[in-house]
Amino acid sequence: MRHLRNSFQWNSFALSAGDALESPAWRAVLPELVSKDDLASAAALNGIEFNFARAIGPALAGVVIAVAGVGSAFLINAASFLGVIVVIGRWKRPSRKQTAPPESVTGATAAAIRYVRYSPALRALLVRSGIVMFFASGLLAVLPSIAHGVSESPMGYGALLGCFGFGAVLGALVMQRVRSRWSTELVVSGGVFVFGLSTIATAALRMLPTLATSMLIAGLAWILFVSLFNVIILNHTPDWVRARVLAISMLVFQGSMAAGSAAWGALGTKLGIHAALLWAGVGTIASTTLGLFLKLPDSTVDLAPWVHWRLPSILKDADAAPDSGPVLVTVEYDVQPERETGFLRAIHKYERIRRRDGAYRWNVFRDLENPNRYLEVFLVVSWGEHLRQHERLTLADRKVEEQVHGCIRGEPRVRHLIYTATQI
Repeated sequence: MRHLRNSFQWNSFALSAGDALESPAWRAVLPELVSKDDLASAAALNGIEFNFARAIGPALAGVVIAVAGVGSAFLINAASFLGVIVVIGRWKRPSRKQTAPPESVTGATAAAIRYVRYSPALRALLVRSGIVMFFASGLLAVLPSIAHGVSESPMGYGALLGCFGFGAVLGALVMQRVRSRWSTELVVSGGVFVFGLSTIATAALRMLPTLATSMLIAGLAWILFVSLFNVIILNHTPDWVRARVLAISMLVFQGSMAAGSAAWGALGTKLGIHAALLWAGVGTIASTTLGLFLKLPDSTVDLAPWVHWRLPSILKDADAAPDSGPVLVTVEYDVQPERETGFLRAIHKYERIRRRDGAYRWNVFRDLENPNRYLEVFLVVSWGEHLRQHERLTLADRKVEEQVHGCIRGEPRVRHLIYTATQI
């Protein structure tokens, strides 16, 4: 029995590890398959297939298990992945020209964390979604206990979960119409509010039919805010870091759900399941107030690559290994005296862009001998990372650079210096 239990644990670990590798890459592909205008609809369609499978999958699995056993159900499930593998294998993804050296796993992970850290819109979105998911997790966490209280048959839980899935399908179908009438902020906040009300209703109801109706509404509301959270993340990450940011988003989503499930389960043990569900619903409704100071970012931001910041040919052929460094970059500006205040505001906005794209230290200095001369200085960990930094600017960054250049005379003077170890 102990060996069997260990086997199940390792299988669960392998499934979770595979999902952690597959899901971010799978979701990151979506913007390459549809236009930006159709992204929300495509995400909703993806939600339809997922929730439709969740609604009918357990019933089909039950039939297979009854006829052929548990092992056959797992074999059929594994075989179903072959079609997806064949489609992906035949997909001719457009090749992308990349002049910078490839990143290491460690460097790529650090770049993703750095990108989120210096992207205020993404930080606000992840914090808000994490808090919402912590409270919203209460309903799904205690649903088995709620189902057991109204029906001793396992079919009761299956029926409630199926209603939740079908509700999500309905929500995905009406999403486009809802988004055409109201703003994204209103749709997300409304979905969270309705989900909180459904959670409170589930705590108060005691009959299976009424609980099924409540779960149907909860599923509809769930898909509205979860899908839009995902779409906003897709819209606010450029191609080079999208899958990695999605992985961080999944960590926040699933980590918040895991922490919330444990918290609401512990509270249910102490106060009772219905009391825990009531407080989870109240917390979910209260989380809508986050929209007052953690507003959803603008969905019209253009993150297409901006090749304006080109590296001079002489530096492309420089005798520097990709892993050599750190690299010190200085940019000298001749600032118009009457535009000094505007320049300082703009250059400090530029700090966030420099750090987001690769700089680990940044400062700006004023020349005491020439008060109109300012020197921007930043450090990058390696020459290869600086080459990648040149490729990470987006069209959305152009406005900040235009503000900086609107305050100076002539073109800025750029120097690249690479660390040289002392030889004894």
